[in-house]
Amino acid sequence: MRVVAGELGGRRLHAPPSRGTRPTADRVREALFSILGDVSGARVLDLYAGSGALGIEALSRGAAEADFVDSGRRAIDAIMRNLGELGIEGRVHRRDALSWLAQAGGGRAYDLVFCDPPYDSAVRLAEPLSERLPALLTDSARIVTESDKRFPLELSFPLLRERSYGDTRIAVYRG
Repeated sequence: MRVVAGELGGRRLHAPPSRGTRPTADRVREALFSILGDVSGARVLDLYAGSGALGIEALSRGAAEADFVDSGRRAIDAIMRNLGELGIEGRVHRRDALSWLAQAGGGRAYDLVFCDPPYDSAVRLAEPLSERLPALLTDSARIVTESDKRFPLELSFPLLRERSYGDTRIAVYRG
């Protein structure tokens, strides 16, 4: 797994050694960022971050800052290793995403949110995520979800784009 483009393009990323973590495939990340376009200066939130690949990709492409949230120790270790080896900074939070959101994310507002929960949890997370995310969004925010297309994570925000890549569904919402 590698950073696809930007300042860090081609650099290797480490994934946590876990069956529960599915790193977003390079080709899916490339397609996703083609949909998103310019992310320069964006404040990014990577929920259920896993390896941190989505937030790191955004930083590589010019995002101003990123917060990474994951509850798994191995995921946090992988994110910290990736940030350290790439020589970039990010705020890393070892917390359950919903409880972190309930505390309003430290009072920050985000332009771009990535939400890639475990596929088997996506359906039950749609409502609490839809309720808690608005407090953390700028007026022009976009939210990107990744889920199994058979069990989609459907948020209650206006849907801008939706694409499938194999069994993976990517949706982009306007916050």
